[in-house]
Amino acid sequence: MRRSLLTVCVMFALAAPVFAATPPTQKKIQQLEARIKALEANAAAMQKQTADALAALQATRAEVEQIKAHQDTAIAAAQTAPAESAAIAAAPPQTAPAGANGNAFNPAMSVVLNGAYAHGSLDPDRYYRAGFALGGGSGPPAQGLSIAESEVALSANIDEKFYGQLILTAQNDKSQDHIGVENAFIETTALPNGFGVRAGRFFSDIGYLNSHHAHTDNFYDRPLAYQAFLGSQYGDDGVQLRWLAPTPIFLEFGAEAFAGNNFPSGGAAHSGVGVYTGFVHAGGDIGDDTSWLAGLSTLHSKAKGAEDGFSGDSKLYLADGTLKWAPNGNLKDGGVTLRGEYFVDDRNGLYTAPAELQLGQSAFDQTWNGQRRGGYLEAVYRINRTWEAGYRYDKLWADRTGPYASEFDPSRNSVELSWLNSEFSLLRLQFSRDVPNPFNVDNILTLQYQVALGAHGAHAF
Repeated sequence: MRRSLLTVCVMFALAAPVFAATPPTQKKIQQLEARIKALEANAAAMQKQTADALAALQATRAEVEQIKAHQDTAIAAAQTAPAESAAIAAAPPQTAPAGANGNAFNPAMSVVLNGAYAHGSLDPDRYYRAGFALGGGSGPPAQGLSIAESEVALSANIDEKFYGQLILTAQNDKSQDHIGVENAFIETTALPNGFGVRAGRFFSDIGYLNSHHAHTDNFYDRPLAYQAFLGSQYGDDGVQLRWLAPTPIFLEFGAEAFAGNNFPSGGAAHSGVGVYTGFVHAGGDIGDDTSWLAGLSTLHSKAKGAEDGFSGDSKLYLADGTLKWAPNGNLKDGGVTLRGEYFVDDRNGLYTAPAELQLGQSAFDQTWNGQRRGGYLEAVYRINRTWEAGYRYDKLWADRTGPYASEFDPSRNSVELSWLNSEFSLLRLQFSRDVPNPFNVDNILTLQYQVALGAHGAHAF
């Protein structure tokens, strides 16, 4: 009995440490189990994040591939649509989808600052052009330092159907500042079947250079033909209708009616409409490197006391052509531009001499029935993104009879070298040898600067 009791006591003593260790071991197990559950939760969250990242990566890759495919399609379409590059010349502005323009209520604003220093060997007071009056903005550039045509422009899509533009200009002429409204018009953007309408004050689309602003020219001054027949550039208050034909090449027809307040007209006739124009422009691509644009235009004026003394019917006919070549069509990095325009001016009316030449009652008045012509050819070589050089030859053919009859035909040769620091600034050095009459030669050296500030749209073809 004693032996059994002793055995039980020994066994109980040995078992006591085991029972004493049970509670803390169970707590540690519970802690480890909780930690395992937390690690499993973190692993599950990381797996979800990894899956989301992989899905986003795949979506981004798919979007990139879609953009690349769209770009390839656009390039292929451009190569199969030869008129597309030339169509930039007259395509109306496109309206952005509703809500896509975060700047919808703020017009695009830009400023073009243009100035020059010019020196001519001929005294401007002795300058005259045989066979042609110095009407409008024709004649040699102002001597010395001057502000050339600078402009402030505001433009915007008005809504989904209309676009508007206002351009104010400032320039110095014979030491006098002139500030005026160059453009102030509205234009449709959503008429069906390729039609477009413009109304207000704007440059006519006749010829090539006439519709372009002066700061986009390759030379400091306009060709002699533009000076002689259009006063450098014809713009007026009027309305324009044009139609872009649905053809494989760019083909546009248009007609305009103007008040006729400016040279070569002079005072609105027929209830405020004195000038009518018509034009057709066509263009396209020749391979990947060459683009072309050509046009035929006419301007019919019912002049009444024009600046050159003419009253009557005046018909001006123009033909223009432009050819551009550049590797892969990228003219910014180098290429050649060839351009020419030819003018025929046909007049049937009366000439009234200026008051300072009158002796008695219209002593110098006479009929004016005749034809004069003019034209120019120019070539510009874009050496690289920084430099370009150009040459232009101007020629006028005077009428052998009439109030400005002359046996001499004026001409001019011009060369220019331009340094383009960027798309927004340039310096141009130009030399011209002008032979305006049989007795004088005017050698003119011009240094021009030009900068553009603000949101300025791409230039036309």
